[in-house]
Parts: sequence; structure tokens; C-alpha cells
Amino acid sequence: MSSPQGSLRQRNVASSSKKKTDPAAGVDTGVEAVGKSTRKSAASNSELGYWIAFSIITALAFVTRFWGISHPNEVVFDEVHFGKFASYYLEHTYFFDVHPPFGKLLFALMGWLVGYDGHFHFENIGDSYITNKVPYVAFRAMPALLGSLTVSVTFLIMWESAYSLPACIVAAGLVLLDNAHIGQTRLILLDATLVFAMACSLLCYIKFYKLRHEAFSRKWWKWLILTGFALSCDISTKYVGLFAFITIGSAVIIDLWELLDVKRPGGALDLQQFAYHFAARAVGLIILPFLFYLFWFQVHFAILTRSGPGDDFMTPAFQETLSDNVLTANAMTIDYYDTITIQHKETKAFLHSHDAKYPLRYDDGRVSSQGQQVTGYPYNDTNNYWQILPVQDDHVMGHHVKNHELVRLRHIVTDTILLSHDVASPYYPTNQEFTTVSQADAYGSRAADTLFEVRIEGGKQNQEFKSVASHFKFIHNPSKVAMWTHAKPLPEWGHKQQEINGNKQIAPSSNVWLVEDVPSVPADSPRRAREERKVKTLPFLVKWFELQRSMFWHNSQLTSSHPYSSQPYQWPFLLRGVSFWTHNDTRQQIYFLGNPIGWWIASSLIAVYAGIIGADQVSLRRGIDALDHRTRSRLYNSTGFFFLAWATHYFPFYLMGRQLFLHHYLPAHLASCLIVGALLEFVFNAEPSAEEPSHQDIKTGKKISAGPRRHITARERFAGQSMVPSWIACGVLLAIAFAGWYFFLPLTYGYPGLSVEAVLRRKWLGYDLHFAK
Repeated sequence: MSSPQGSLRQRNVASSSKKKTDPAAGVDTGVEAVGKSTRKSAASNSELGYWIAFSIITALAFVTRFWGISHPNEVVFDEVHFGKFASYYLEHTYFFDVHPPFGKLLFALMGWLVGYDGHFHFENIGDSYITNKVPYVAFRAMPALLGSLTVSVTFLIMWESAYSLPACIVAAGLVLLDNAHIGQTRLILLDATLVFAMACSLLCYIKFYKLRHEAFSRKWWKWLILTGFALSCDISTKYVGLFAFITIGSAVIIDLWELLDVKRPGGALDLQQFAYHFAARAVGLIILPFLFYLFWFQVHFAILTRSGPGDDFMTPAFQETLSDNVLTANAMTIDYYDTITIQHKETKAFLHSHDAKYPLRYDDGRVSSQGQQVTGYPYNDTNNYWQILPVQDDHVMGHHVKNHELVRLRHIVTDTILLSHDVASPYYPTNQEFTTVSQADAYGSRAADTLFEVRIEGGKQNQEFKSVASHFKFIHNPSKVAMWTHAKPLPEWGHKQQEINGNKQIAPSSNVWLVEDVPSVPADSPRRAREERKVKTLPFLVKWFELQRSMFWHNSQLTSSHPYSSQPYQWPFLLRGVSFWTHNDTRQQIYFLGNPIGWWIASSLIAVYAGIIGADQVSLRRGIDALDHRTRSRLYNSTGFFFLAWATHYFPFYLMGRQLFLHHYLPAHLASCLIVGALLEFVFNAEPSAEEPSHQDIKTGKKISAGPRRHITARERFAGQSMVPSWIACGVLLAIAFAGWYFFLPLTYGYPGLSVEAVLRRKWLGYDLHFAK
């Protein structure tokens, strides 16, 4: 006899039922192939409820994201950055940012559409938009639009995955009623674009996977390419969009592995067919996204043609491609015996020296040379003046200094020569000390230690050494260490100035210096006459590679502390938020925080999901088959895909050393909401069916009768089952989520102002809210 629904099945006990279905067709992972439907009327009726729910949720998403979007009418939090970048685009002024350009280009597009000229530069939090006549509502409307559509896409992901209507509503409802998603999408910030692109990549891949029985059809190609485009938009907004590539890439690898199986239910593929599948996915999910990614940088370079605040981050060759570049216009060829000031490119400190000596012993007990101190000093001073001398001090004037030539530097005020030697520097025992020695020693016993090579970055042989335009490394000739400094100040004996030392690692860009001025050349000298320079060009890929290197390096340097930074372990439990904006007179504040109830539900059910998988595996080991094949397949494949998205968008942050904030968890939070919807269906509607093949049948390869190769809808799967428990659970979850959302709304929208008592009531986990006393 067949096992009744709801009972457990022993794996080693054969079922007497003869109604078996093809496991490949019966498995509904939520991304099954779309069959040619012969039940259009029934499908239409079953989808009416979905369309109604979808329309209502979409309308509510727009209401919650656009409500009161004009408040506050001041610059809020990181609007100082992304609003400023939009203005720079509209002014065609070159700027530098660690994020790719796509999200910022959308803001610039919105500004252009409303006729904004970019005159306001968003300098300070709290600056008035009204006074400065900025169309800030239009700028904020862009992320609000994308944030609203993200809720719709969340619903569509569940719908396309064939989940029941209550499951779809719960997943979308948790995103709809989340204060963090609302708060982040009502301001001029990038995360709305990032999360929307991530959600679209999941949706497009699901629709692509459902067409796997129609491989290489027009629809199949369409959804493959759209998946790649969504992934490209994701990583073109922020580099953490790479996590979506890991999500989709992992699913693709599993899919290809199944296609390679000669025993696959749909029939074995020969190696040529498999190669076609592999190549198609490589083109659609790697090559085309990369080309889209390059395209946004091409647009970026095409718009930003004028010199601007981003010049300092780029090489002189790059700067020469910008019009109105003051630095390259002021460049002057340096001759021997010129007096120059040398500035560190990164810290802006000048190479400096003075009469003071290094102490005999440092705090750690190491001994110094007690030579004259050579330091980094951030201000103009005559102690920054150095005369550049040839190796042979022949006093022949008018000879240009060239790339790779050896030189000496004479400190003008103390009349001593720069030297480096094998003595440990004050802070770095592995780096060499820089000091100066008398001219007698410099041209006598210490001659070799005073020679330095001028190595121009990207320079050619015999290229002339120029002020401002030549970024160079100053390499000590005998020891091959690079002159270097850092921001940590020396103790009192060093007057709190920066340490200068010899870095054995020559390659890092932090070793780069430039000649800031040539004070020995009079202002009216013909050498200072400005020549009219034509704007030069560089190949696109050369500019792109240079910008990529600079972006990655500066991104890695974002390690300083921030009062509202947080750690990944705090995010799922919503242990802290971020203060975005305050107004003392009205006691209003915007505090970036999720809906605690919604986040705790989602985080708890992630743990529940892991527990269910573990329990199922243990049960199977003990010969107990508690789930039918279709239910288990959806649990492992469809819900597992959502879990994969959550994990790949969360765990990599543990490997990062840069500043992290709560908003980094938003993509993972969306994936956790999908898991909640899937588990609601599993708990309240998954009943084992005797008509489904058992795990043992599948494992032993027992012949299963073929079934229709088509997508099984939720209505078909739950035919004859009561949906009342699911609807009750859906109602309860959304009701308590609504309560949490409503309670924290004043902190999300920034109004009304709260009394001390009201603020204290919202400090659930000790949130660092303002106006609590």
C-alpha cells in the first residue's frame, strides 16, 4: 500500500504505487522549463490572484518610497559625495571615486533631464537645497523608483519560482516594510541601483533556467543576455556587485555539471553540444557583461573632459588628456643647480630638513646615527628647498635633468647633502634612515651613499624631468630603496613631522613624489612662460587600466575607523545603525536602521533552513525518507539558490579590511526575505506524496515513467490542499512586520520629531540615537 500523505517513508521499503513520474519532469525547482501550455484558461484564472497582489504591492512600494521624499530639504549623509559627482558630470569636470560610474551616471542623467546645470557641489551635510536651487527631489526620485521596483522584482522572483501566493506576498512584503530599504532608496545614494540590479540578475537567471529545455531558442538567449546585463549593472555600480557574479556563476557551474552527466533525464549531450552550452554561458555571463562594464567607463571618459579635483589621482599623461589642466600648463623642465621643492603625491608632505638630530636611542631601544633629521612637512618653508646637483659637480648651467639619471640633493639652509644608509629608520626597523652629511663627506668617503636615481613613472629613456608633470620615484642608488613617507607623526623630538625613510618595496604607488615648484626661477623668467598646450589623447584601455588601478588601491585604503561603522556579525541581528541627519530645533533625525522584527524573522529562518537541511540529511542516513522528491528538490535547489545568494552576498565581507556599514547587508537581506517566503510554503504546504518517487528510487536508478517536460505551477502542486494555514502565517508575519515598520517610521522619514521618551522607547538594542536626553 502507498504511504498516506504526511507520513514518513522508509527508503528500503518499495512502494506498490504504479503511478510514477519522470524525476526530471516532476522536479520543480522553481526554475523549470516552460512547457507549451494546454491549460491556458486554468492558468489565467490561477494567475489573476498573483496579478492583483503584484499590483497592490507595487503601488504600496511606490507610496512608501516616495512619501515625503522632499524632506529634509538639506544635504543628507553621503549625498555630499554622489550629488557632487552628478554635478561634476553635468559640468564635464573630472573627478575620482572608488566606485564604478553606472550609478552616478543615472543621477547625472536625471539632472540633465530636468535641466540642472551642476552649479551646486554638495559640500556639507545640512546645506540647503532650496537656497541653492537644486532639483534634489528629481535626484532622489531615481533611487526611489529603483527601490520601488525592487519590491516588484522580489515578488516576481517568487512567482517565477512557482511559489504559492502567500509565499510571494511574504517575501515581497518583508522588503516592502523594511525601513533600511526605504531609507536607503529615498536619498541620493547608490545602493538602490545596486540592490535592484542584484534582484534583476536573480530574476533573469531564473527565467533563463526555466527555458533549459528550449536551449538556444530566442527566449533562451534573451534571458541569458539580460542576466549578463543585470550582472554588469550590478558590478558597474559598486564592486561588491561581484558577489552576484559568484551567485549566478555557482548556479551555472552546477547546471553545466548536470549537463555533463551521461545519465541526465533529458538525454546525454555529446561534447560538442556541451561545448556550445559552455560557450554560450561564457559569452552571455562573462564577455558581454565585461563589454557593458567597459561601455560605462567609455561614457565616463567621454563626459569628463575638463580638469577637476580628480586630476591628482591620475598620472601626468592622463591629466594631459583633460582641458584646462593647470598642473601640466605650469610644468617646467628642471635643470641641474635648480632649487626645487619635492612633494609626496599621497600625503602632500614636502621633503624637509632642519638642524635637529635623531636621538641616540629610540623608544624601543634601537640606536640611530644621530644624523640631521630629514622629515616630511606639510607647509611651505625654506627648509623644504633642495638644490639638484649632477654626479660631477661641474657647475655647468642649463643642462636638463633626465629620466634615470643619478643626482644629489643639497639642502639649501643647512648646506648638507641628502644621504641614505644601512641604519634602521625611527618607525620601521626594516627601512633605511634618511639623513644629510657635509659636502666634504658627500664628495669623499660617503659619495656613493648620496647618489639617487630619478625614475619617472611611465617615463621613457632620456625623457626630461619636469616640475608638476613628472611623477617620480627617488631611488637610492647603492641600496635600491625608494624614498617614502607616511602619515604617522614622529614623537616630540621630530616636531610631530612625518618620517622619511627608504622603502625596500619599490613598486607601491605610495613611493611617488613630484617637484611642486622651482623657487630659484624668477616669476618673470622665460622658463615660466606658459605655452599653449593641445589636449592630448590616450587609448581608452590605457586610461581604463590606470583608473582601475587607482580605484582598487584607494578602495583598499578605506581602513580608518568611523563612528557608525559596523561588523558583519552585527548585521543579521541589526545590532546598530547609522545616523544620517539631525535637526536640533525640531528634534528630527534620520537614523538608518532596518525593521528589527523583519530582520530577526529572516535571520532566524536562515538558521531554521540550515537545521532542516541538516535534519533531512541525518534522516536519509538513517533510512527515513520524510520528503517526497519534488519537495526535497525545491528545498535544496530553489530555496538553496536563495540561500546561496544570501551567503555569497554576506560571508565575503568577513574577508574585507575596509570600513563596513549596515547598508552592505541590503542585498543579502533581500535574499533572506526570499528564504522566508520559501520556508513559509515548505512548512505549511509541503506534504509528502506517495505519487512522487522516493529518494531510494532516484538513488538506485529505478526506472520512472516519463512525465510532461513543463513547468509545474503552484496551483497544480497544491491542488486539493488547504491554503488557510499559509494565509494565516502570511497575515501574522506581515502584521508584526508592519508594527515594527510603523514604530520606526519617524527615524526613517526624518519626521515628526520625537520626545525624549519616544526616542528612548526606540533604543531597543542600545541604538545610538540622538535626542535621547
